[in-house]
Amino acid sequence: MTRKLYWEEPYSKEFAAKVVSVERQVVVLDKTLFYPRGGGVACDTGTLNTSRVQETTKTDDKILHALESPASLKAGEKVTGKVDWERRHRLMKMHTAGHLLSSLFYSRANCRITGNQIDVDRSRMDFNLESFDRTQIEGYVAEANELIRKDAPVKTYFLGREEALRLPDMVKLAQASPPAEAQLRIVEIEGVDRQADGGLHVSHLKEIGQIQLLKLENKGKTNRRLYYDLVGIGITRSPDLT
Repeated sequence: MTRKLYWEEPYSKEFAAKVVSVERQVVVLDKTLFYPRGGGVACDTGTLNTSRVQETTKTDDKILHALESPASLKAGEKVTGKVDWERRHRLMKMHTAGHLLSSLFYSRANCRITGNQIDVDRSRMDFNLESFDRTQIEGYVAEANELIRKDAPVKTYFLGREEALRLPDMVKLAQASPPAEAQLRIVEIEGVDRQADGGLHVSHLKEIGQIQLLKLENKGKTNRRLYYDLVGIGITRSPDLT
């Protein structure tokens, strides 16, 4: 099993690890800061020693680091990994913005998320809103930006699966359930939202900057699509600051 340093130290940029296995261009480590692609969220990239990590994925309990060229690493060897921090931090901000938007769509219009794609250039979310009302949607985005301006801490913790799923409004996805694991990882925006989620997030809403609505699309009877980006610098804060 690969130890998930990205959960423990999401603001760290560099780590040391040991190579578990190598198969051509794919390297498995005993622990890693690299977040793997999944759940509609793009992966981390960076380097292992001098080799470029172009993609990170997961299979079963292993994290796979795909290098640009065949690896010169060997099992048992120690390596230094470095995450592309600007990419990582932008994805953290994008993902947190998505949670903020989904919480407002759910609480204000009782609609759930039917799909999403979190990426560095722009992100999108699909949701099952009854009427395609642009003014309504723009209002939710404006409300999200007001919450960012006011700021709130974002924290993560684990709860037993049964306990977590007894809590109201924990799942905001239309057709997906949390993984069948005994312990679920919870992401909570204090006073705003709480969801079961395995992704990485900023520690305070103000880090996001501002959500910019790029485009709205009508994708079917009740399915709507929203594209968004982030503007503004935001305030970078480490998890231990209040």
